[in-house]
Amino acid sequence: MCHQIDCGCGPHTYQVPWGRRRHSGCCCTPGYGRFPAREEIIGELEEYLKELKAEIKGVEEHIAELKKAA
Repeated sequence: MCHQIDCGCGPHTYQVPWGRRRHSGCCCTPGYGRFPAREEIIGELEEYLKELKAEIKGVEEHIAELKKAA
């Protein structure tokens, strides 16, 4: 979280297309308002995919446990 969150100068996050919020920093700091580079977007999407796969694995394990208990 931005240490200047209460500075009142402007938004501190923006919405990315796949629904997650990305911290953009404070408009009082250098680099504010820049859009993420292609490599950053790829990295974020790969991390998001990794999280989704882990969630899928957890759901599959939970389903298997429920089937065993039945």
